[in-house]
Amino acid sequence: MSEVLTIVGRGFYYEDLRLGFRFRSHRRTIAEADLAAFVNLTWLTEELFAVQDDSQRAIKGRPVPGALVYSFAEGLLLPTMQDTGLAFLNATLDVKGPTAVGDTIHVEAEVTEYRLTSKGDRGLVRFANKVVNQNGVTVLEYNPLRMLKRKP
Repeated sequence: MSEVLTIVGRGFYYEDLRLGFRFRSHRRTIAEADLAAFVNLTWLTEELFAVQDDSQRAIKGRPVPGALVYSFAEGLLLPTMQDTGLAFLNATLDVKGPTAVGDTIHVEAEVTEYRLTSKGDRGLVRFANKVVNQNGVTVLEYNPLRMLKRKP
C-alpha cells in the first residue's frame, strides 16, 4: 500500500483568504539579461529599452518596461496560486515610477474583494498588488481579479 504524501507549495484556496488579508512575496533583482530576454521575446524594441546609450535619457540607469515589472510580479506571486488558481479575469494597472536594471522588487498584496461565484463551487478574489523596489518605493500597482478553487 502506498502512502499519500502532502504536496508542498500549493497556493491559497478560496477559504484560506479573507477581506483585508495581506502578504508579501519573495524578492527578485532585475538583471541586464532579464531586460535583453524580455525585449527580444516581446519585441518591445523601443530605444529606451533596446539601446544602452543613456546620453539622451531623462531616467538614470537602464530602465525596464512596465510590462516586465508586471510579468515579474506575477511570477513572484505564482506560489500563492499554484494548483489553486483557475483564471485571471481582469485588472487595471498603473505604473507609478521607473524601474531599472539592478532594482530589486517584491509584491505586497491585500485581498480587497472576496465572494463565491454564482454556482458557488469556486471563489472570486480581487487583490490590491503593489510592486515595491529596494528603496520602499511603489513602482507599479494592479488589482487582479482571480478565480480560485475551493477546498476539496
